[in-house]
Parts: sequence; C-alpha cells; structure tokens
Amino acid sequence: MKAIVQDTYGSADVLRVEDIDKPEIGDDHLLVRVQAAGVDAGVWHVMTGLPYMIRIMGYGLRAPKSRVRGSDFAGRVEAAGPNVTRFRPGDEVFGACDGSFAEYVSVKEKNCAPKPANLTFEQAAAVPVSGLTALQGIRDHGKVQAGQRVLVTGAGGGVGTFAVQIAEALGAEVTGVCSTGKVDTVRSIGAAHVIDYTREDFTRSDRRWDLILDTGGNRSLSHLRRALTPRGTLVIVGGEGGDRWIGGTDRQLRALLLSPFVGHNLRTFVARILPEDLLFLKELIEAGKVTPVLDRAYPLSQAAAAVRHLAERRAKGKVVITV
Repeated sequence: MKAIVQDTYGSADVLRVEDIDKPEIGDDHLLVRVQAAGVDAGVWHVMTGLPYMIRIMGYGLRAPKSRVRGSDFAGRVEAAGPNVTRFRPGDEVFGACDGSFAEYVSVKEKNCAPKPANLTFEQAAAVPVSGLTALQGIRDHGKVQAGQRVLVTGAGGGVGTFAVQIAEALGAEVTGVCSTGKVDTVRSIGAAHVIDYTREDFTRSDRRWDLILDTGGNRSLSHLRRALTPRGTLVIVGGEGGDRWIGGTDRQLRALLLSPFVGHNLRTFVARILPEDLLFLKELIEAGKVTPVLDRAYPLSQAAAAVRHLAERRAKGKVVITV
C-alpha cells in the first residue's frame, strides 16, 4: 500500500510517499481502507520532533518510532478480527489511530464509530481528534452549563470551529476570537459574538466569561484570568507556543500549580479517543448541531503541502487528505 512516511525529524520536506506492507490486524482490530485522513497539530509536532520533550516521552529520540504519519481517518472496514462485535466488512467508520496517512490502517474497534450518515468521508475524517478535544474541553473539563458565557480563542481553527458549535449546542452564549479573515466563518457556525484579535484585545475589555477555552497558546495566564468571572474556568488546549524544549507545556504546568491557590479553575488535558464520545459527536452531527468546517483537501501525494498549510495557521477549520 502507499503511505506517507518519514525516517527523520524535520520540516514537511521529510515526508514522502512509499510503498509499504499492508498492516496486520489483531483479534480486536479492524482493517480499514482509508478514504480520507485529517491533519492536526499533533502531526506537525511528531513530524518535527518539537518540542524536544515529546521525544523523551516515547516518540523517539532521533526519529519517530512510528514511520507513518496521521491520526484521524474515515473509511470502510475491509476485515475484522475475531473478537470484533460492532463492525463487519463494508461498514463505514471514522476514528483515530497512528498512521492514517495511508491506504489502510489497523485500528482497535474501540477507537472507531459508525461514520455520521450525513457526512462525506472527507468531512468525517476532520472530526475525531479536533472534535473530541473540543468536546472534552468544553463539556468535561470546562463543565459548561446552559446560559454560561464561553469564549473560544483560535475559534476559526480545527479545534476552535468544533468548540464554538459544541458550546452553542450545549446552551452557552459563545464568543469566538479569531483573525480578520476568519470572522465570517466563526459567525456562520453559531458564535453569538466574534472578536477580531487584530482590532480588539478581549483581555482588556470589561466583559467577563464563565469559561475560556484557549487553543492559541499565545496569551499569558494573567491576561486570560483577567477575562474570567471571579469563579470562572480556563481550559488550555494543546501545547502551542513556548520554546523548542518544552513548548507551551510550561504554561500548562504553571496553570495546574496555580489553580489551588486562586479563585479560578485552571485546567489542561490531553484528549482521549473514547467510543462513547465519538458516538456523542455523531449524534450532534446527524442532528445538524455540528458541521465540520473544511478549509481544503489535498491528495495523499501532496500530504507535505497539507501539513505546511496547517502550520501556516491560516486554515479556516480543518485540512484533510484524500486517499
């Protein structure tokens, strides 16, 4: 099969198409013929090996342990292990696993869900990692309640476009923060208010929010806390920003250390691939409450260009790869 592989850390130039063996499946795995794969920030971090901390966390010191890039996918089941009970060959599924920039993936049954019936494969591939991150950040860690005021930074990005819609679907009054070119997009997906950060600094306004989901990584804790209500919650998503050694994780760590000593609830997390949450997203999508925002799609042969486009941080919503 064809796959996008790398044998050293570096820029998107290290990615190349290679013919490799089709993966074997275990007793509780599916073999899925990939139709489309999503591109997310995690792909860039593993590709570059930055921040360096991820290398000592098990991704590989000198080169990625897993040669094939990608995580999100949507496709059709080609084969199922003997212990699989929920799927059979021919079923359309979406989910996440290592190595989705390839014609086939071997994925645990629990990391998949039936593809939303009203989505194309390209749309479905945009959902898993970013959608789960937004859902778990807003609902589980942010503990959002109907009627609360929620602010989402990076509202025009992959996680942000899902977060705006999920918070609105859960009854919140949502403010999205984004660049000028993404204002119309963020407004179109349900944000009650949109702030163009090139023209207005929300941390210096008189408004306060019950929950801030920060996906941008470029604002200090003190500035973000200034925009919270006295008992408000800040949820930091991802490890963007910071230096080449630990990235934005120092800000996350400082938030966790500070939280017990202040009135605000300061939280951070790493999203988990949970089947019940994939099903929850499926229900929201099929009910018309959440729709993936696609910026553009690239063929598998242009995966490097897709990752470059994502890294420029100008994409409106998600970038996907068709396989």
